[in-house]
Amino acid sequence: MGHRNNRRKNLRDAVNMELREHKSSFRVFWALRCLVILCIVRQFFLHNYEACFFGLLTLVLLYLPSLVQVTLKIEIPIGLEIAILFFIFAAEILGEINAFYQKIPFWDTMLHTINGFLCAAIGFSLVLLLNNNSKLTFELSPLFLALVAFCFSMTIGVLWEFFECFMDLRFGMDMQKDWIVDGIHTVMLDTSMTNTVINITDIKDVILVHSDGSQEALGLGGYLDIGIIDTMKDLFVNFIGAVVFSVFGFLYARSSGKKKVVSTFMPSKKTDETDYLKYVKENSEQ
Repeated sequence: MGHRNNRRKNLRDAVNMELREHKSSFRVFWALRCLVILCIVRQFFLHNYEACFFGLLTLVLLYLPSLVQVTLKIEIPIGLEIAILFFIFAAEILGEINAFYQKIPFWDTMLHTINGFLCAAIGFSLVLLLNNNSKLTFELSPLFLALVAFCFSMTIGVLWEFFECFMDLRFGMDMQKDWIVDGIHTVMLDTSMTNTVINITDIKDVILVHSDGSQEALGLGGYLDIGIIDTMKDLFVNFIGAVVFSVFGFLYARSSGKKKVVSTFMPSKKTDETDYLKYVKENSEQ
C-alpha cells in the first residue's frame, strides 16, 4: 500500500511540474480551470447535476495533456497543448453545458474539424513514439507518414460516430443530431420490387398519428432526418482537418523537422532533463 501511495504521489508531483513547465500553457490551464469551477458551482445551485458531472469530467480532462506527457514521456508543443485545452473547454463547457451546439449552428462542425486536425497530429507522432530511434521518422517516406496521420484521424472520427450511434440507439439520446429535409428518395416505397427509387419532394410537415388515433403536426417545415446527414457532415469536416495536418506533416518530414511553423504542432520524445517522473522518483529515493 505504501509503495502504491508513493507512486501516486510521484505521478502527482510530476504532473504538477509538467503543468508549470511552460508559462503560457499554464496560464491557459488555470484560467480554464477557474471558469470550469465557476460553471460547476453555478450548475449546482441551478440543481443541474448532470451538468455538474460534465464539469467535473472537464476538470479531469484538462489534466490529460500533462498526464500523457508524464506517463508516455513525450513533449507536446505549447501551441498544440493550448489547442487541446481550448478544445476540451469548448466541447464540454460551452458545447454541452451552455448548449452552444444548439445556439451556434457551426459549433459542432468547427470542433469536428479541429478534432480531425488534432487526431492527425497524434497519429503522426505515434510513428515517432513507437520506435526507439527518432531519426527513423525522417528516414521514412514523408508520404507514408502523412497517410498514417490521415488514416489515424479518420479512424478516430469513425469510431466516435459509432459511439454516437450506439448512445442514440441504446439510450435514446440525440448525439447524431437530426436534420430537417424536404425530400425522401427511397426504394422502400417501390411496390414493383424493381429497386426503383421513389422520390417524394417538397415535404412541408410531418404528422404523427398516436395509438389513440389522435394526430399531431410537428411543425418543422420538413421531414426529420435521424442523423445520417449529421454523421456524414462530421466525417467530412474531420476529413478536412486530417488533410490539412497531413499536408503539414508531409512538409515537416520532407524538411527533416526544419519547418518551424509545422514543428509547433509536432509532439516529440522527452529528454532526460524534461522527464519529470524520472526526476521525482530519483529525488524521492534519496
